[in-house]
Amino acid sequence: MDDIAGEMCISKKTIYKYFCNKEVLIEESTSMVHNQVHQIIDTIVAKNYNSIHENFEIREMFRDMFKNNIDTSPIYQLKKHYPEIYQNVLSHEIDQCTQYFRVNIEKGIRDGLYREDLNIDVYVKFYYTLIFHINETTVSEREAQQIELEALEYHTRAMATPKGIEELEKQLKKITV
Repeated sequence: MDDIAGEMCISKKTIYKYFCNKEVLIEESTSMVHNQVHQIIDTIVAKNYNSIHENFEIREMFRDMFKNNIDTSPIYQLKKHYPEIYQNVLSHEIDQCTQYFRVNIEKGIRDGLYREDLNIDVYVKFYYTLIFHINETTVSEREAQQIELEALEYHTRAMATPKGIEELEKQLKKITV
């Protein structure tokens, strides 16, 4: 709380006027970030990119949002220091991600980018398990982002049709340029 007060040039008393303890401050902060993230995801989805392009746009949004935390992963820190808050965030996040991933896969199947024979429930669960595991076990945000990119490529290749592989390669070239 001393660091926060110092960074904001206010007294700790002022912080405690609005937040009775550090846990409440962290809960409110994570809720605010969660809402911002999902508003941005909704904005990206509304642009009606194809499903693979959409996933890469969302990945880019996360990279931009957390570029200042490149040395420490916020999710890792939350799990380590505030496991109860982390569990609450995780359960809510899983619900929202499950819905997003399902819609994305269904859209990819309709557009011919993903195979029609996919067991959508299994692929949804596999992907969110993979992504959450990366974020909760990787200390460095930079390393987490690199592994997430590999996971996105892996996941997309597992679902993709030849047309989907072409789109994946196109998106990967944009990153390396």
